[in-house]
Amino acid sequence: MLACSMDREDKGMIKGIHHVALKCCGNEEFEKVVGFYRDVLGLEVLRSWNEGIMLTTGAAIIEIFNNGDDHPVQGAIRHFAFSTDNVDEVAEAVRTAGYEVFIEPKDIQIQSDPVFPARIAFCRGPLGEEIELFQEKA
Repeated sequence: MLACSMDREDKGMIKGIHHVALKCCGNEEFEKVVGFYRDVLGLEVLRSWNEGIMLTTGAAIIEIFNNGDDHPVQGAIRHFAFSTDNVDEVAEAVRTAGYEVFIEPKDIQIQSDPVFPARIAFCRGPLGEEIELFQEKA
């Protein structure tokens, strides 16, 4: 059985996701994107500089740049997931801020061994990025 744990004591080379990077086309889009992650989702500013900012989730970082040239089409990464204790509350905050929740909060069971119950929702961020809201259930 494959297990994933944040407290592993093995000597694997990869320790976890450090950050996810987003590129904005100019300052207006940059301010909108930063506002979404900072003000709507409540991420704290870790550091900022002339061309970017890093916001912390507690376990990883969202890095946002203001110097993108164009909007790339969706690539190999389909979405990233934020862990939360209340999917419904976060989905409502996203919706209230005017962003799309395209999969409403729902309970699922990942048919793994053992079965993994969770509550999920999906929304889109200001750049069209797909974000999964993920709540592990006991």
